Amino acid sequence: MEEEVDYAIKTSQLVKKFGDFKALDGMNLKVKKGEIYGLLGPNGAGKTTTIRVLCGLSNASSGKAQIFGKKVPNSAISKLIGYMPQETALYDGLTVKQNLKFFGEIFSLKNDRINEKIGELLKFIDLEDWKDEVTGNLSGGMKHRVSLACTLIHEPEVLFLDEPTVGVDPELRVSFWNYFNMLKDSGITILITTHYMDEARHCDRVGFVKRGKIITEGPPEDILKATGTKSLEDAFLEFSRTEELNHLEGVVVP
Repeated sequence: MEEEVDYAIKTSQLVKKFGDFKALDGMNLKVKKGEIYGLLGPNGAGKTTTIRVLCGLSNASSGKAQIFGKKVPNSAISKLIGYMPQETALYDGLTVKQNLKFFGEIFSLKNDRINEKIGELLKFIDLEDWKDEVTGNLSGGMKHRVSLACTLIHEPEVLFLDEPTVGVDPELRVSFWNYFNMLKDSGITILITTHYMDEARHCDRVGFVKRGKIITEGPPEDILKATGTKSLEDAFLEFSRTEELNHLEGVVVP
């Protein structure tokens, strides 16, 4: 009997078709409450599509998707989730503070609460001195930080981060993972997609995605031990080649 686990995110045989093409082909995903789970795989594997379905931005063709037991799509979960897309969804003509205020108003936060959250988030992303700067004048890395802050303005319980460190320099990537770990420590569940296999080792668990489904998942160190490899990239190639996953001890195969 499967151990009873408190899952924040769960999908079952999720399928998403674009014409005859299956972007998702039986995606089975379980993310525990309060963990950082990384979806790893090449471009076109289905990582972004999975997140878009879970956020209610795209409807599944078949299968089930749930967040805290609530079926997706569902307006009741909109305030429970935060989504940071690959491309920053900021208004370049507004200041940093104005962008944060705008996103707070989208979620119907009261003005006093918005101002309180803006102060907290500017401190969190270390951009207090840039609050009145027009966002279009910021560097790419700064825009990524502002985008993360906008995602957090309404205090979501689940974060969907789609390639959040793409185009970010190595030093700032370290800072971002410090942010993610602090958010995890506060009880937030994080589902992150990345093709940086090295940084994926910071996740509690990872799932390798290929052709729209998870081919294996588990804690990064367990996967490395199971394959006898030194990097998650090599482990992914090993799993991708062999397909003989059921005999690998310590790795959960959906």
